[in-house]
Amino acid sequence: MKKFFFGAVIFSFIFGLSRCRKAELFPEDDFDERLSGGSQTTFDFTAQAFSHAFAGLSGYDEGIHDLGDAHFEQSFVTAPAMFFGGLGPAYNNTSCVSCHHNDGKGVPNAGFAESSLLMRISTDGTDEHGGSIAVPGYGTQIQDKSVLGKFKEATVNINYSYQTFTFPDGEAYELRTPVYTLTDLHIPISVPYTLSPRLAPPVFGLGLLENISEMDIIANADLSDSNNDGISGKPNYVWDPVQSKMMLGRFGHKSNTATILTQVAAAYNNDMGITSSVFQNETTHGQSQTDLLADDPEVPDSILHAVKFYVQTLQVPARRNVNSAEVIRGKQLFDQAKCGVCHTPTFRTSVNVAFPAMSNQLIHPYTDLLVHDMGSGLADNRSDYRADGNEWRTAPLWGIGLYETVNYPAYYLHDGRARTLVEAVMWHDGEARSSVDFVKQLSTSDRKALFAFLKSL
Repeated sequence: MKKFFFGAVIFSFIFGLSRCRKAELFPEDDFDERLSGGSQTTFDFTAQAFSHAFAGLSGYDEGIHDLGDAHFEQSFVTAPAMFFGGLGPAYNNTSCVSCHHNDGKGVPNAGFAESSLLMRISTDGTDEHGGSIAVPGYGTQIQDKSVLGKFKEATVNINYSYQTFTFPDGEAYELRTPVYTLTDLHIPISVPYTLSPRLAPPVFGLGLLENISEMDIIANADLSDSNNDGISGKPNYVWDPVQSKMMLGRFGHKSNTATILTQVAAAYNNDMGITSSVFQNETTHGQSQTDLLADDPEVPDSILHAVKFYVQTLQVPARRNVNSAEVIRGKQLFDQAKCGVCHTPTFRTSVNVAFPAMSNQLIHPYTDLLVHDMGSGLADNRSDYRADGNEWRTAPLWGIGLYETVNYPAYYLHDGRARTLVEAVMWHDGEARSSVDFVKQLSTSDRKALFAFLKSL
């Protein structure tokens, strides 16, 4: 009996040791690649795909998200007013959703109710932080509408010229080149100036992008192109008025804004003429349009932060057709073309014990959040902190395959000149020159596979 007991103990000990393994990371390849936003991924592929709140929010947080949603859609009116006054005196649109249609993109025209194109303006030089210098009488953004009795700053005119190109297999594509001019100036512009068009981008997934560590973003920068692949990648450091310090830019077409809060406050101020604790003066401060009302700030901090929380907590749509042979082939070609060097597929968000919903998430945004030289064809020739006139932020590609569903017709690139994904890719130049050359020589079936992959994102 003692021998049996002793043998049982030895067996249990050996069996226990064989079952005891050192803790290992879960293989990343085993994650579901459809989950572009990690646990914050929605499987809604309708026109509302960009408008879903994070999962796992508390009841209180859901209430803040809904409050922010309501104000994101709220139109402002001329002051004085009992509710939602403060519009203008000069402005671009009356609400957030007027530019970000269905929380996505909008229409690349200016001066209309549905317009989503803004026109930045600046003169030569930089301010003490490296930012743009305002044009006297205009600031740094043209407000092309005004309230009754006031003058708008100018009319933004957009004219396109068209060129047709052909792939080696005979398939044609057309590129349109915009030319921007200002007319109906409220006062003459007395200094040299540069214009820079900006189409309102989608607002989903911003909270996840904000929660990527600065170290992980900087790790992809290669300012001196030390690996000689022709691709550099530059972090843009910008002045943040909330933190009163230089910070890594993440948002905007030139990564010229560091945080979602500053982005929201700047949109209220520049686009609608709404003052807040962050931007306390009207954009027309010192100009003839100033309303002289003592009603600032026109949006209270509670609402400003609620709208910030709303766009911070919007889910990312899932990928589709990931098991399609054509999409898998397209993904291989995307890698071979080195598109992923800038459109970085994967990041893991930082641990955030205060906000578990966006903590430690494996996400697939397809952006490095850095600025790159995109060539003279896309250049605005206007510096924005460290980003020069040829450089633009790598646009996130997650959700791009749903633009036609959410924002039909879809427009691409920083100014919406591209009407198809083919046009958007063929406009790439500069650091992306070799990638475009790779795409040009693809067979018809491989080119179709590449764009099938992009539409799966």
